[in-house]
Amino acid sequence: MKLSLSFALRIRNLAAPFTPLGATLSMENNNHHHHHHQRRTTNSGVESSPGVQKLQQLVKTNSSAGWEESWKQGVTPWDLGRPTPVVLHLRDTGSLPMGRALVPGCGTGYDVVAMACPGRYAVGLDISEEGIKKAKQMSSSSPNADYFTFLKEDFFSWCPTDLFDLIFDYTFFCAIEPDMRSAWAQQIQNLLKPDGELITLMFPMDDHAGGPPYKVAVEDYEEVLHPMGFKAISIVDNELAIEARKGREKLGRWKRAVGNSSL
Repeated sequence: MKLSLSFALRIRNLAAPFTPLGATLSMENNNHHHHHHQRRTTNSGVESSPGVQKLQQLVKTNSSAGWEESWKQGVTPWDLGRPTPVVLHLRDTGSLPMGRALVPGCGTGYDVVAMACPGRYAVGLDISEEGIKKAKQMSSSSPNADYFTFLKEDFFSWCPTDLFDLIFDYTFFCAIEPDMRSAWAQQIQNLLKPDGELITLMFPMDDHAGGPPYKVAVEDYEEVLHPMGFKAISIVDNELAIEARKGREKLGRWKRAVGNSSL
């Protein structure tokens, strides 16, 4: 029941993250017109914030220069200022693959540092020199500093010597132009070991226009990952999302069907 209900909610897009579920549903039944009005206003929540609008102006003209400029001006609305709660949870429950981990579009790199440990070497990648500089400053005194590195590279053209056991994508898929998504999937395939795992924290699952962040749906990931041989092992609501992103995030875990088994 819960699954189909949450699925129906995602499809219907009741994007009022602060309203308890019951209240949302009864409100919809009592006053359909009002609900649609409210949907519009709550929907533009994150996307209409001054930071996001400023970011969109900066990135519109020239993507890579725009991201650099956004860091210089401190326009980083995606930056939580701490590791993503669900990453800490996965780490602490032993649910993250060991080996080499990659975080594209890592920004300040809290998640990179959180994942890094003697058994897991983490690489943070960002196109912005300023972003990478901030990541290095933030992490310079970390006790696990031997187990991570930050590189200024373009994810789409990067050719590392070693492949990865884990790639974690959050606020990267939604930041790139939607027509870059198939190239994103191709590069995920290039960089991941055959039995490696892709973890996508899918956000923002709502219905706003434009971007970045561009709206995403599970289908957007499937559309580009399925042709590369990836299948979802699990897709669940992220119960640990920060308040402003609650109800707009799902955690997807993907692996390639290796060999002839059509998993």
